Amino acid sequence: MFREESRSVPVEEGEVYDVTIQDLARQGDGIARIEGFVIFVPGTKVGDEVRIKVERVLPKFAFGSVVE
Repeated sequence: MFREESRSVPVEEGEVYDVTIQDLARQGDGIARIEGFVIFVPGTKVGDEVRIKVERVLPKFAFGSVVE
């Protein structure tokens, strides 16, 4: 049932997702998770429920921005 982590990136660049910010990164960016996959979202704080657009996907994490 478990896929190999290196292959299971559950988000796509340019796609929009509804997420809840769960943690803060050291740099102060909010951290959301989709299927355990980390997405850094600048300008958010823990508890925010936001719609994000994924801007850049890397093997272990992604970067997103809040969309209205």
